[in-house]
Amino acid sequence: MLKHRITALFFLTIIFLLALWGLFAAMSIWYFAIAGLLWFLVVLTGSSYIGSNYHVKTYCSNPDEKERKIALTFDDGPNENTLEILKVLEKHQVKAAFFCIGKNIAAHPEILKKIVAGGHVVANHSYSHSHFIDFYRKDRMIRELTATDAIIEKLTGKKVQFFRPPYGVTNPSIRRALEITKHKTIGWNIRSLDGIISNKKIILNRIVKRISPGAIVLLHDTKRETVDVLEQLLLIAAKKKYEIVSIEQLLNLNAYEN
Repeated sequence: MLKHRITALFFLTIIFLLALWGLFAAMSIWYFAIAGLLWFLVVLTGSSYIGSNYHVKTYCSNPDEKERKIALTFDDGPNENTLEILKVLEKHQVKAAFFCIGKNIAAHPEILKKIVAGGHVVANHSYSHSHFIDFYRKDRMIRELTATDAIIEKLTGKKVQFFRPPYGVTNPSIRRALEITKHKTIGWNIRSLDGIISNKKIILNRIVKRISPGAIVLLHDTKRETVDVLEQLLLIAAKKKYEIVSIEQLLNLNAYEN
């Protein structure tokens, strides 16, 4: 991605100029240490914040959307709790996107089929969702992506185009893998934090106060609290005249290969 390359070029130029300066004048090693630290902080921030587009182009919202339309996305399924999420969505006649982990699909293939049968989008969220996935090299990331694609296609006949990196972290290995697999990276601009906190009021308030046209909400279908939050969120959205639309409609992108 251009931002990553520009940053690297900028700091390498700074270090080169410092080294050149050091040929003609005494220079403290601290200048190099400070430049290196600043470079590290910029890379860390850009890699950790999915909306930065630092390594890969990411769709985190539709800033051009003027009408009150938003999309809901769920990460880390499928699992038994996904069935409760599907019931709430069906009750309110809402479509969502489910970014599924390959190993969880293998464990719950029938639930994945229920997601698709309900008219929801299924997408790739890696195969393992390993805590160490950010350290995987390109070839291993490609295997993560293609293994999940394969199991989804086998069960549904659909070749997925959307990918969401675990933890929302991107890096050069993911960028190089995506150059091969051609997935479109989908992020979010409203993070509910339902994956790490259990207070339903806090989760709901975080979402509601951030809602705006074109927003993409990140939820997890792994938490029981999310079921209750979703029910309340849909009621509040309706009261505020917000329409929940599919991620495809919101972004004007195809979730599957034609």
